[in-house]
Order: sequence, then structure tokens, then C-alpha cells
Amino acid sequence: MNWTEKYRPKSLKDIVGNSEAISELKKWAEGWKNNIPEKKAVILYGKPGVGKTSTAHALANDFGWYVIELNASDERNRNVIEEVALAGAVNEAIGYGFEGWREGVKKLIIFDEADNLYEREGDFGGKGAIIETIKKSKQPIVIIVNDLYELFKNAEELKKICNLIEFKKIRNDEIVGLLKKICIGEGINCDENVLYTIANRSGGDLRSAINDLQSISYGRRVGKEMLSCLGYRDRETGIFEGIRNILEAREMRIAIKILREIDETPENLIIWIDENLPHLLHLSDLKDAYHYLSRADIFLGRKWKRQYYGMWSYASDLMSGGVAIARKKELKSRACYFPRWLKEMSKSKAIRRAKLSAAKKIGEKIHASSKKTVEIVEILKNLLLSDEGIKILSKFELSEDEISAILSVNKERAKEIYENIKKYEMKSKQSFLFQF
Repeated sequence: MNWTEKYRPKSLKDIVGNSEAISELKKWAEGWKNNIPEKKAVILYGKPGVGKTSTAHALANDFGWYVIELNASDERNRNVIEEVALAGAVNEAIGYGFEGWREGVKKLIIFDEADNLYEREGDFGGKGAIIETIKKSKQPIVIIVNDLYELFKNAEELKKICNLIEFKKIRNDEIVGLLKKICIGEGINCDENVLYTIANRSGGDLRSAINDLQSISYGRRVGKEMLSCLGYRDRETGIFEGIRNILEAREMRIAIKILREIDETPENLIIWIDENLPHLLHLSDLKDAYHYLSRADIFLGRKWKRQYYGMWSYASDLMSGGVAIARKKELKSRACYFPRWLKEMSKSKAIRRAKLSAAKKIGEKIHASSKKTVEIVEILKNLLLSDEGIKILSKFELSEDEISAILSVNKERAKEIYENIKKYEMKSKQSFLFQF
């Protein structure tokens, strides 16, 4: 299950960060208790992943309001908005499956990602319908946007009839606090430095931080060696977000454009897409998606065989535009995962690096090459793992990772050996001092 949904806050008191914005929103909502306030709509704006949508749903939950939501997946032209949102805003009850509806209970109308209204060039009917809905509404309305300028384009009147509340980037310490709670809930032992690195890379985007944590949490322990899996966060177009955007694209040309903006080779991108298709697409869409992906793989093979890089273009178009048009249903999840194959290669590389480092340290002391040192350690492994081996290992100043790699033991055993080495060193120092 996607952790962003699993740990979505149910109440305003559980929202992470933006306390001032939440206080202002709550004050606006209080105004609906007795009558209809002067401004019936509020615009929540800010970067993606800072909690705008979660806050709107938590508000409805706290005040006992029903929710009518139109999000980015809807083709929100005038007809759709009038059919659903305006009907719900004007009428006391609507026939859209509200079982248990009670008279007098408010309905919160949410326009999520309203800056991405589905409007053809020159057609701004969707924004006009939102303005009309606000003016006629007897119910509270929340409009959620990432780009305030895009929303106000050809719709300046929205400024006058709505309250504006800004959601700012979430602080690193606040993000880490939530990530720690998630780790406890999932039974994961995660290095705190890893959590701070994830928070720092997210740029204040809590949703991205949670997705990143989930993407590297295959085991029960997440150490520093997994940070290499997050290197793609530094790209201008993050690869996680890029894959989601490709699969959400309505047109082939848009999907192709998004893929070309991702700073990664087609050989690597096809691995990412292959890993994530089963997580993001419904079973009925997978057959066609893998048809296009397999054709892309054929062109990549021809590129290697003929050493003709023009094949990259065909492969890229198929793995982006082809896969995008294969999707008929909405994405079943938004969580992307780091490819297992790349992850295993990353782990293997980190282990080889630690093993080489340990071999160099030991080799310098025993005057042997790194290759010869590895052979010697393998022969003496049983001795080195014994109590007597602690005395020998104390001479080389090895880290936990180096001990784990050179002796081929798990992290827990390496930590135990490392701690025993430190105890032995402390005891030796004390014995030396007592001689004087």
C-alpha cells in the first residue's frame, strides 16, 4: 500500500508543518457554523507535497462535512463542473451516492490541482464555471493549486471572491519527525542520517520524502548504503515524478516530451519503467504497456548491435508515448520504486568498495597487496571471528561496513565485532595506564 495514503492525516492536528496556514483555514471554516461568510471559497496554494490536499480532507473530517472532489484526473470543463460541483454547492442534497446524508450537514467542494484545468486553447469555460459555482454556493469551497499565476490567468475575479492561504515548504526536522513515526509503524530500523538526507533531498516536499523512504525500505534495516538509490532526487525532473507524469499523460507527444526532459539514458529509463508498471497500472492495461516496452527493448538491442544511436529515439518514443497510450484506467497508485536490479548492483558496489578499503588497511600493516590480503583473510576467517581475532582486528582500525564486507558477515554481527574491538582497545589503554 502507498505510504502517503496509509499515513495521510485524518485531523488538522496531525498535519505536519504550516501551522499558520492551518490556523487561518480553520478560522475561515468556523465562519460557516452560523451563516454563509462573505468569502465562500479559499485558495490553498504552494509547491506540491506540502499538505494542501491532506489539509482540505482533514478539515472536512474535523468539521463533519461531506466531500465532493474534482481532481486532476477529471476533464473539468464547464459541463462537468456544473453537473457535479455546482449541483452540490447549490442543493442541500445531491444524488451522487451520499449514503447517510443528513440535512444541515455541509458539503465541502474541493477543486484539486485547479491550475491544471482541462481546457482547450481559447476555452476558459472551466474557470468561469468555478467562479459561477462560488457565487451561487451555499457550501464551503476549497481550491487547491500549485501555480497561483496559472489559476488567475483569464480569471482575475477569483482574487476578489476567494481567501488566499499559502502553504510553505515543510522544514526538514518536521519531515524527519513524521518519517520516524512511519518507520516505527512499519517496523523499520532506519539510520537517522538517512532520514535527514531524505528530508533534505525532498526540498520541503513531504509526499516525495515518504515515497523515497518507501522506495528504499525493502528490508527491516535501512542503512547509509541505500542513499545511493536516491541520487536521482537531484535531477531537475525527478525520475520518480517523471515516470508518474509519463503514465498520466493524455497524449503521446506529451509523454515523449516528459521523458526527454529526464536526464537519464534510455537504457536506464526502461529498467525504471519496467519495475514500476505493475505498481502503477491496472492488470487490464499491462498487456499493451509491456507490448510497447518490449518493442522499445528491441530498438535498444539494435542500437548496441549496430552502434547507431539514432535507435534511441525510437526506443524512447515507444517506452514513453506507447506505454502512456496503453493506459485506459487511472493509475492505481502514485508510489514509484527504485529498480531492484539497480538496487542490488548498488549494494554490491558498496560492499566491494568497503571490502577493498578494508583490504588496503590490512595490507598496509602486513605488507601485502589488496588481492593477497583478501586471500589471507579468507584462510584466517574462523580465527578472526573468534575472541582471539578481536585482538588482531584491533590493529587495523576497520569500520563496521569494512568488517562486514571483509569477513562476509551481516550488519548485526559486524556491529558486535566492532563493539568488542572498542571494548578491547579501552581495556588495553586502562591496563597501560595502571602500569604507571
